[in-house]
Amino acid sequence: MVEELLEGEEASFFALSDGTHVIPLAGAQDHKRVGDGDVGPNTGGMGAYSPAPVLPPALEQVAMDKFIRPTVAAFAAKGMPYMGVLYLGLMITRDGPKLVEYNCRFGDPECQVLMPRLESDLLELLLAARDGTLDKADVRWRDDAALTVVMASKGYPGAYEKGQVITGLDKATALPGITVFHAGTAASDGNITAVGGRVLNVTAIGATIAEAQSLAYEAVDMIHWKDAFCRRDIGWRALKR
Repeated sequence: MVEELLEGEEASFFALSDGTHVIPLAGAQDHKRVGDGDVGPNTGGMGAYSPAPVLPPALEQVAMDKFIRPTVAAFAAKGMPYMGVLYLGLMITRDGPKLVEYNCRFGDPECQVLMPRLESDLLELLLAARDGTLDKADVRWRDDAALTVVMASKGYPGAYEKGQVITGLDKATALPGITVFHAGTAASDGNITAVGGRVLNVTAIGATIAEAQSLAYEAVDMIHWKDAFCRRDIGWRALKR
């Protein structure tokens, strides 16, 4: 099998469909490699930010017109209307966005930066997708940027130790603009312990990606368990621009 080599940057774009109508949501950029500078094995995602400068509104429109709308129309034409989230994995090349993959979910860690930016009621949007009324939906986004840092256990994405006690969560979550999403944790004897490879998503909202990055790492540095690690460069592509 011969495949086209796609050179560029990867980005994620999300839309919502009710089977007939489609509305754009937002874009994000994930960090798949385990190490700073995008080195090492691929993971489920070590952090993300939104909006993604590599995916400006003009390219989001291209994604809607070239991929989202034709896909929803094709499902409808086959008598199988698609209702729900469409998540495009895109490669932004010199020739514009190329489609790498589709997902039918919000994605992780992208979801953790989309939801803090969404001003509209998510439940109302999902009900509109179910009821076929997305053309009447009101979708509003905060102008702020969101950035999330994944805190993982040493060894991930390979083998890692489980059951280590996590401290500092109360201090971190008390910071303004910080939300800590639990991924691989458990409650044990009054403590929160790390039981997964990717353990926490430490998410910050800021006026800019740089501000959100600074806030996120301030919170990260308050959280501890013996084998905790994270990438220290989440958002570097946006800041480089």
